This record gives sequence, C-alpha cells and structure tokens, in this order.
Amino acid sequence: MRDLSFLIMSTAQAELQSTAALVDEDAVSRCRAVLAALFGEPSQRSFDVRFWDGAVDRGARAPYTLVLNRPAALRRMLLPPNEMSIVESYIAGDVDIDGSMEAGSNLAEAIGGRLRSPLAVARLVRRVLGLPGQAEDDLADIRFPEQARKLGPRHTPVRDAAAIHYHYDVGNEFYKLWLDKRMVYSCAYFRSAEDSLDEAQEAKLDLICRKLRLKPGDRLLDIGCGWGGLIMYAAEHYGVDATGITLSENQAAFARERIERSGLGDRCRVAIRDYRTLNAGDGYDKISSIGMIEHVGASHLAVYFESAFRALKPGGLFMNHGIVSLSEPRPRPLREKIFRKFWRADAFIDTYVFPDGKLTAAHDVIAAAEGAGFEVRDVESLREHYAMTLRHWVRTLEEKSSDATALVGVHHFRIWRLYMAASANAFAKANINIIQTLLAKPDGHGKSGIPLTREDIYAAS
Repeated sequence: MRDLSFLIMSTAQAELQSTAALVDEDAVSRCRAVLAALFGEPSQRSFDVRFWDGAVDRGARAPYTLVLNRPAALRRMLLPPNEMSIVESYIAGDVDIDGSMEAGSNLAEAIGGRLRSPLAVARLVRRVLGLPGQAEDDLADIRFPEQARKLGPRHTPVRDAAAIHYHYDVGNEFYKLWLDKRMVYSCAYFRSAEDSLDEAQEAKLDLICRKLRLKPGDRLLDIGCGWGGLIMYAAEHYGVDATGITLSENQAAFARERIERSGLGDRCRVAIRDYRTLNAGDGYDKISSIGMIEHVGASHLAVYFESAFRALKPGGLFMNHGIVSLSEPRPRPLREKIFRKFWRADAFIDTYVFPDGKLTAAHDVIAAAEGAGFEVRDVESLREHYAMTLRHWVRTLEEKSSDATALVGVHHFRIWRLYMAASANAFAKANINIIQTLLAKPDGHGKSGIPLTREDIYAAS
C-alpha cells in the first residue's frame, strides 16, 4: 500500500513538472515572439537575451545580455509601453543588464524608436497582453514625488531641501565607495585617458582655482559645496578663506569633520544655507558653483544668478560649472512633443534621481547670468571629460556592488548604476553637455581683474 501511494505521488509530481515545463516553454515562446516583433530575429539584434529557464538567444556583436528573470518580466517592461516601465522593470529586478550598462541604456531609445505610431503601439500592446504574469514589486516608497507632494510647488525652499536630501543623503558611505579620495561628485578633468580618477579630480579643482584667479586672502564661497573637496583644496593650495554652503545635513557633517581633521578649521567652514539667502553683506571676492545649477530649475535661474551677484564684491569672479541640455533649444515638431509626453521622457531622472531638476539650454544660463548683471568672460565645454568620469564611477560601483547593496539596498544600487551609465551614454552621444562659465562683476570703472589672455591658467599646469 505504501509503495502504491509513493507511486501515485511520484506520478503526480512528474505530471506537474511536465505541465510546468510546457507552460514555461509556452511563456518563453510568447516572449520570443514579442522580442522578434520589436527587434527582429536574434541575429539582427545588438544584444543577447537570457530567459529565466537559462535559455539564451545570441545576438550579433552583443556588448550586453538582457536577462528576463521571470515569466512576467517582459510584460512588466513593456506595459504600459513607455520609458518608465522599462526603467522600473530593471529597478524592481524583473530584468537585468549583464555586461555594459552604458550600452544597455540604449534599449529604451531603441524601443521608443519602434513605437512612433499609434498603430505600432496597438500591435505591441496586443502581443504583450498575451504574455504571462503581473508585476510584483511596488516601488512607491522610493519615488520622490510621493514623499514631496505635500511640501508645496517645485523650488520652494522646503521642497528644494527635500529634493537635495533625497539624492545626497542616501549615505556618505555609499558615495565614498565609488568617488575619488576627495569625494568630488562632479565632472573630472582628464589630461589623458590614462589619468586616475583621483588625478583627474584634483586637476579639475586646480583648473577652477586657476580660472577664478584665486590668491591668498581671497574670500571664496562655494554654492552647493558637497563634501567640501573644493573649499579644502583652495584653502590648502591657494591660501583663501573658504566657505561652503549646502542643504544636505549629511554632507555638511562629513565636510566639517574632514576640515577639522585636516587642520583647516581656521580657513574653511560649511553652513547649511539656501542660496536665496545670500546678500550684499556677504562680500565674497570669488564664488564657485559646481554641479549646483542642475537643481535650480529654469524658473529660478534669474533668482540664482541675482543671489550670487549680490554676494560678490565688485571686481569679483563667479565660476558656474553645470550640465546643460543640447536638445532643449532645438525645435521639436508637435508630433515629437506628443510622443515625448506619452513616452514619459525624463520621468526616471525626476522620479528616482534628481527630483525637480531640469536641464536648461546654455543660452538660458548665459542670458540669466547677464540679466543679473554678470559679464561672460569664458565658456568651456568638458563634455568628453564627464563621459570618462561617469565610466570610472560606474565601473567602481559595479565592482563594489555587494557593499553598495548592503549600504543602500538593491533598488538604490540599480538606480545609481542605471542613471550614471545612461548619463555617460548621453554625454558621449552629445545629447547633453557640461560647461564651465566664468562670469565677472566689473567694478565701477569696468575692471574685471582678468588678464588679457588665458596663459596664466595653463602656464604652470
């Protein structure tokens, strides 16, 4: 009797396994049909696909593998068919990118390129609805808008503080994993491709100091000072009295500790302060703002530059270093505008990375600066340098993925890996740019204190 029961149970188990295998095989087959409709047959694709059962479809010259971790992965990725669905399927772990994340970040653009007509969207949706499963992960707790809706409209001081906290207060230890030794979270300056990140970041700090023509005794203000890398470097190497301001409590605490440990407490300090509170009584000789303008928003550019202008002495210099959009100033046909709205372009960055940030065109930045009273003296693009910087960051983050995940969780690790790799791709393809703009506040006689040539900047470098 016992043998009979065992036989019945074994037979039933075998039938269940056989049925599951058939179901799994059918799910893989349906996923393959959707992939073929979107990208063509495997040999026509620039990536491999690995399914949850271990099967692999090989592409041509594939720099990465799209990994579907469960039967529901492709449905989660493509329904609704927009950029945010694709991104969230990766954040949630439904899909992975094994290999070059920078190359993988092109996937959303490739899908979007095939969905330019309502008919194409309808055909895709019909196919995707036949895929198995539903999304399992709820990401609401890590999205910024859910946390900020009750804080007022964009770019009020309280909401700006919340946005800064969301991005920068993820943890000093996390940033320490993949930044350089000075913890400089902005574009480095490479004299050659062989430079280490530490060397390139020090070269960037020195370039800023040279462009500002810093000299002993100058009072320097750094708006959005991060972990204090620039103010400490300027105080140590150029003899200035340096003040940094930030809205991040974590950054301020870390910077103060480093300043004290370095013996620079008499020449360096960090304050929690909003740029809008700067006034004429501050009286700085030089001002820098590195990677801050991205958080300001187009609507507040005028206020931002007016605040810096007030705080700067006549004859002083202001270095504004920030990312600008190369596509924003270019005219878009109505059809493209409608598609971008449907596609939810830029929603990932606004929701998970830099809440309320908005890249503006270079001419908007310059117009706002001139409108505040500044004179533009020099503009330099560092676009290629930022692609190189981001590749350093991504490579180190990936190498330390276990430590990063332990510190901030798998969702945030995936967000940072994707956003930095996609940004490297955007800089490399000239979709975005980064410019250093040197601005002067001429004195009453029109003097700006700038030499006739740039030779002094590079003479001893």
